[in-house]
Amino acid sequence: MCLAVPMKVTGIKGFNAICEAKGVSREVSLHLIQGSGVKVGDYVMMHVGYALQVITYDEAQVTWELLDQVIAYDA
Repeated sequence: MCLAVPMKVTGIKGFNAICEAKGVSREVSLHLIQGSGVKVGDYVMMHVGYALQVITYDEAQVTWELLDQVIAYDA
């Protein structure tokens, strides 16, 4: 099973972005979404170090709520 996580773009350096989610920062490749116009403040779905798509704030929040429910259920 693959899992993509929503993250907020906090900085961009060339084709890499610094992204943050729930206090964790990661360097994320933007190669797969070239030409999407991603900018600081946007949200992306990240999987194994690659941004897969730009999403809205609302989509990021809904995804985090669902992931939190899964974690709570498993505990």
